[in-house]
Amino acid sequence: MNPHLLIVDDDERIRSLLQQFLIQSDYLVSTAENAKQAITLLSAIEFDLIILDVMMPGQDGISFTAKLRNLKNNTPILLLTARGEIEDRIKGLEAGADDYLPKPFEPKELLLRINAILRRMVDLKEEQIMPKTLNFGNLKYDVARNELWEGKDQIRLTTTESQLMKIFTSALGEPISRANLVTSLGKAVSLAQDRAIDVQITRLRRKIEVNPSKPRYLQTVRGAGYMLLFD
Repeated sequence: MNPHLLIVDDDERIRSLLQQFLIQSDYLVSTAENAKQAITLLSAIEFDLIILDVMMPGQDGISFTAKLRNLKNNTPILLLTARGEIEDRIKGLEAGADDYLPKPFEPKELLLRINAILRRMVDLKEEQIMPKTLNFGNLKYDVARNELWEGKDQIRLTTTESQLMKIFTSALGEPISRANLVTSLGKAVSLAQDRAIDVQITRLRRKIEVNPSKPRYLQTVRGAGYMLLFD
């Protein structure tokens, strides 16, 4: 599903122009003319990003940003303002904004900043979801270091086994086909055939399974490939 953006700006012309431009760039876009309308929308819809004008009647963009953060709303915020002074930018960032774009700006720059913020959020979510260590019975696998340990003893992984562990940990609980393993390993065609992949899987099972002939963690999924599970 395409990211859903909320534009908050008291200038109807700017709201309309931004909405049209961003819709053409394949975003879902809702608009609000002030902080009160924005709160109503935010209570009903989960947005991926808020584009917020600083200079608004009633509650300005910086104080509204601070309010949202106090309410534990962590939706990314991109502030738009005619104020280009460094002090004003600092105030916005200190209030909890993720980025700051002075007016006037090129539409392409706005798009680049939006994409950059959304990429950071995806990376952050993946980092939060990904466990730091995986347990396979008595064994522990350090995801960041790509190391397999049994107590204080490190179990040596070959280069190919290390690559396989990286591939599987990037898609825990999801089957990965032999074809995708071949592509990810980047081996020569003569080496990276189905049979060669099966051999490498067997060798890896001998290191992480109590009974490699009846694998509990590195399972074969009929018609789909292989899948890594953990305790």
